[in-house]
Amino acid sequence: MITALKKINGTMRFFIIVILLYGIFGVINPELIHQSLRTAGSLFMQIIPVLLLVFFIMFITNMVIDAKKITTEMQHHKGISACCLAVVFGILSAGPIYLWYPLLSDLKERGLRTSLITIFLYNRAIKLPLLPVMIYYFGWHFVLIVSILMILFSVINGFIVERLLLTPSS
Repeated sequence: MITALKKINGTMRFFIIVILLYGIFGVINPELIHQSLRTAGSLFMQIIPVLLLVFFIMFITNMVIDAKKITTEMQHHKGISACCLAVVFGILSAGPIYLWYPLLSDLKERGLRTSLITIFLYNRAIKLPLLPVMIYYFGWHFVLIVSILMILFSVINGFIVERLLLTPSS
């Protein structure tokens, strides 16, 4: 059985282990398992509308936003408008981060400022599709304050990183 488990990928292995644990605890304390399943089902039913909204936003975002267009637009703007674009494009960017590295590296070689790359990468932490879930769990006030602080500190950190990279080391 151990060799059979080694052939199964990690996700499926975890699922099998959870099912086995539920089975063991179900024999020991069936009421605990029933309560656990009722709670999980209730939570799932509460979060389904939010998850549907998240999937819809992700679908629209992936249909509208093009990675190459974002990076070239950032290169053509200067000053405050460039910072604002880096913030907006960082928030709107989708997909795995490692796909953005080659594009950003190419733009850096063509003269895109380090501060703009830093601002862009920092703001990728603000995920539009996940904001409804965050609002559901934490409320509007929390999400608004955290998002504003993340945007503000992304700009500050962008200029700090640029300054540190321009300063010759002793």
